[in-house]
Amino acid sequence: MERIKTCSWWRSWRKDVIEYCHSCDRCQKANKAIGRRFGLMIHIQEPSTPWEVVHMDWVTALPPGGDKSYNACLVIVDRYSKTPIFLPCHKDDTAMDTALL
Repeated sequence: MERIKTCSWWRSWRKDVIEYCHSCDRCQKANKAIGRRFGLMIHIQEPSTPWEVVHMDWVTALPPGGDKSYNACLVIVDRYSKTPIFLPCHKDDTAMDTALL
């Protein structure tokens, strides 16, 4: 708005710019927060014992290392204690390979 304000002026410029931005597909994609309504926040119950809830993610595209040329790492974190476990693996491991870790 400030850029337009310094370059030009007309009676309904602010209203026109807002209407244009709301109708412009490119503007809507660039500013995803406009007009979005978010759901109600809910309380996520904390786990009461260790290893009741875990978070898992893969770190990939690592340089090959170890005797088996591992190039990825499976990271498992206990939500209760925040204890991490790092398991070396391969980027192309299947679900069965991961289950056998």
